[in-house]
Amino acid sequence: QLLGVVVAEERPDLESQRQELVVTSAENKRRLKEIEDRILHTLSSSEGNILEDAKAIEVLSEAKVVSDEISEKQKVADETQREIDEAREGYKPCGAYNSVLFFCIRDMANIDPMYQYSLSWFINLFIRSIHASNKETPDLPSRLVAINDHFTYSMYNNVCRSLFEKDKL
Repeated sequence: QLLGVVVAEERPDLESQRQELVVTSAENKRRLKEIEDRILHTLSSSEGNILEDAKAIEVLSEAKVVSDEISEKQKVADETQREIDEAREGYKPCGAYNSVLFFCIRDMANIDPMYQYSLSWFINLFIRSIHASNKETPDLPSRLVAINDHFTYSMYNNVCRSLFEKDKL
């Protein structure tokens, strides 16, 4: 989940492309299902030799054209999805590191039930850290280090502020 958040904040173009691909893929699957249903209906309602039924041949020809069109679109979508996945792969260390931090603070509820932090609080703090961290980094790994460092410090300050005196060192 944090991977999606960091990619959406750092590369909104990739996240919007990914969302568009999901919608397009669903639409293509729906159209293929409609075509399949039309073919099955035509075959079941056809009487006699199917090769002599002009309507059936027309439906099959139209289905082939639409199917080829969808196949071409799907090839482009698969290529785009591969490119998006490669770009998202670079952000995985950031998502993994910060998800470990979330599970650490989640376990603080074992110390005292008052130390319960919500996922929405955590994500909002994470987003603020993405925006507030140093953006003037030369490459992606440096940017991820800047995000992780800023977020770790920000979370440390927020958690320390919420600790009871009896639990502080």
